[in-house]
Order: sequence, then structure tokens, then C-alpha cells
Amino acid sequence: MTNLFTRFKYQLQADLHDFFDKKESKNPIALLNQYIRQAEQQTEQTGKLLARQGQLKKELEAQLKETETMLAKREQQLQLATISGEEDLIIFAQAEVEAYTARKMGLLSSIDVCTAEYFELERKFETMKHKIKDMKVRQLQLMGKENVVRAHHQMDKVLHNQDTSNFEELSSYFDNIATKIDHKYEVTTFESRLAKLEKEQKLITTNEEPQNHAIVE
Repeated sequence: MTNLFTRFKYQLQADLHDFFDKKESKNPIALLNQYIRQAEQQTEQTGKLLARQGQLKKELEAQLKETETMLAKREQQLQLATISGEEDLIIFAQAEVEAYTARKMGLLSSIDVCTAEYFELERKFETMKHKIKDMKVRQLQLMGKENVVRAHHQMDKVLHNQDTSNFEELSSYFDNIATKIDHKYEVTTFESRLAKLEKEQKLITTNEEPQNHAIVE
């Protein structure tokens, strides 16, 4: 299992180097997304291997429990055979005790190794998950930078491209319209004031005409 994780680590490093070597890629974000998906798949497979390692540990512990039970039984039988003095039973029981004792020691050693390996694999597995989360954070950061670059590019294209004259022409067009509107408003205002003066003058003239007629008589 340790060799498996070592190969997996080297493969991740190789994939990462290959990822950064592909400078010709036109869409680095898409490439990063693909790399993260692959890392997630490999992590999922590793999680299954870790679960299998835990199951193997449980099976070894079950074998140890069964061996200890049989060892205790054979030790008791050896005592009975020794008391009875039956040599063949003593030889058989003694061999069984030795076999179960050796198996017990082997299982204890295997369980110790398996337990140590399991916790080491579990630690690395958690590290892998953290790395993927870190990559996803980095992914969001890169996406943010890409978005800013695109936004600046679009704005620069609008502000500095060669068709700026179109905006100037449009601005001049509206300025001319505004000038015409202002002039029309001024003319209308002048006409209104003149019309008001004419009306006032007519009223004055009308009021003066009767007085002049009276004087003449």
C-alpha cells in the first residue's frame, strides 16, 4: 500500500509538471478543471483502497481473536493430556499449542504493521483532500483574474479602438440637436414676449381712443 501511494504521489507530481508545461494551451482554466477532476477521481479511488485496508485490519483482528480462543482451548487440552499421561495426545496438543502461538505472534505483528500503515495512509488521504480543496480555491482565484483580464480587455477595446470617431460623431450629432432645441426655445420665447407686448399695446391704444374723441367735441 505504501508503494501504491508513493507511485500515486509521483504520478500527481508528473501530472502537475505536465500541466504547467502546456503553455501553448489556449484555455488554461479548462485544463486546470480537467486536472482537478482527475485528482478527485484518483482521490476517490484512494479512499476506496483506504477503506479496503481498514477492512483487512478488521479481518486480521478477527483471525487473532479466533486464534487466541483456539490457543486457550489447546493449552487446556494439553494440561488434560499431560494429566492423563497419554503420550500421543500430549504430542498432538503440544504441536497445536505451538502452531497457534506462532500464528498469534504473526497476527499481532501483522496487525501492528497494518495499523501503522492504515493511519499513515489515512493521514496522506486527508492531505490529498486538503490539496484538492486548495486547488479549487486557486481555481476560483484564477477564474477571478481571468474575468478581470477579459473585462479590462473589453473595456479597453471600447475605449481605445479605432472606431472612437463613431462615438465622437454621435456626440456631435446630439450636440447639434440640443443646439437646435435651445434655439427653437429661444425663438419661441422671443415670439411669446413680442406677442405679449403687442397685446399690451393694443389695450393701451383701446383705452386712449375714447378720451381723445371727447376732447375733439
